[in-house]
Amino acid sequence: MSVSPVQPDPSVIGGVPKAPFALMPKLARLFNDRASRFEALAQSSHLAAYLNFLAGITRIQSELVSALPPPEPVRADRVERARANAMPPIDRAAMGSSPDCREVLRQFFEKAEALEKPAAASEALAQVRTADEEMLTWMIGNVMADDLPVESLAHHLYVAAAMQIHAARLAAGLDGSRLVPIRVGVCPACGGRPVASMVIGFHGAEGARYASCSCCATMWNEVRVKCLACGSTKGIGYRAVETGDEEATVKAEVCDTCNSWMKILYQNKNPSLDVVADDVASLGLDLLMKDTEYKRAGFDPFLMGY
Repeated sequence: MSVSPVQPDPSVIGGVPKAPFALMPKLARLFNDRASRFEALAQSSHLAAYLNFLAGITRIQSELVSALPPPEPVRADRVERARANAMPPIDRAAMGSSPDCREVLRQFFEKAEALEKPAAASEALAQVRTADEEMLTWMIGNVMADDLPVESLAHHLYVAAAMQIHAARLAAGLDGSRLVPIRVGVCPACGGRPVASMVIGFHGAEGARYASCSCCATMWNEVRVKCLACGSTKGIGYRAVETGDEEATVKAEVCDTCNSWMKILYQNKNPSLDVVADDVASLGLDLLMKDTEYKRAGFDPFLMGY
């Protein structure tokens, strides 16, 4: 009797061989596809009003990445110096002070005026638009530190959305092959935290797992079963709103080493998934995990306060 040799499953032992380390944001599609996903999700969600509001925010993001002149690129010598020292080439601390960034903020705030929104959101936008230099710099700093004050979440949402535009435009100008791993759960382009991770079905990277930056939208390859908060590969488990449903396309990856969790999306099962839109739309999973001992590690400015 012949026995077929057992072949290892690369999706289990750490990702598909030769999958690129970093996937840079494709500006022509990033925000436009995300807005369409928000709109599609809103059609059957009890969060419809908020999802449609975020669809409007994302449409503005899409308009601006198309209309604005190219930003001043990250210098080649900085990229190489960052590569040599395992650092992200985009300087988060300095990003918000550039003229390119301030113009993005100004135009984004202006366009956001036309969005249909609750009175509280309108008031928050008015205050952001009239904020002095000190206040605006403070809010940008909070966004870049992934630390949004509870009392002004609505204000910071607008700033975060504008900063996503600027960061994605900078990241899109980088050569992904020149990026190197920084440390677990840290974006190799800008040093940001991930929203979540996705198991993707892209050609050349089928079944690989990528973390997605909450700031610049760069995606980077991570081991398939690993905590993106502490790096542990032990004590990893998965939970879904549908208990026992192995086909769930959005799950919570929990870590018993550091008691944290982060969403993992299976885009290889549902190609329409978007890491930000489906993170917000799967709020029920956040509510489920809120009653556990695990603390959310993924960062999404559109979900702060929930």
